[in-house]
Amino acid sequence: MLFELETAKPLETIEKDLHEAAARHKFGVLAVHDLQQKMLDKGIEMERQVRIYEVCNPRQAKEVLDANPQISTALPCRISVYSDGPVYKLCTMRPTEMMKAFGEETVASVAQSVEEALIAIMREAAA
Repeated sequence: MLFELETAKPLETIEKDLHEAAARHKFGVLAVHDLQQKMLDKGIEMERQVRIYEVCNPRQAKEVLDANPQISTALPCRISVYSDGPVYKLCTMRPTEMMKAFGEETVASVAQSVEEALIAIMREAAA
C-alpha cells in the first residue's frame, strides 16, 4: 500500500529537490503542510519533523474525476517527508492500491502512470 524510501539529505534540500522533480514530471506542488509547526501553533510540541506535500498533475486528475467524482476524496496525491532519527523518510500511498477502493477499473492505467511519476519524484528528491 505504501512506497517509502530514505535519504540523509537535510529537509530544506529535500523540499527544493522535490519541487524541482515534481515540475520535471508535470506535477505541481499545491500545498505544503508543516505538521510540526501546525502542532506548535496549537500549543503541542512535537520533536519529529513532518511535512506533507500535496502534488497534482491536472490532466490526470481530470481524467479520474471524469470517471468517478468520488475519487476526489483521494486527491491530491500526497508525499510525506518525516524525520526518523538521523535520516528523513519519503512516503506515499500507492495510487494503484487506492484506486482499488473505488472499484473504477477504467482509471487503472492513469493510477499506474501517476504512481510511476510519484516514485520517480521521490527518488529524485532523495538522491
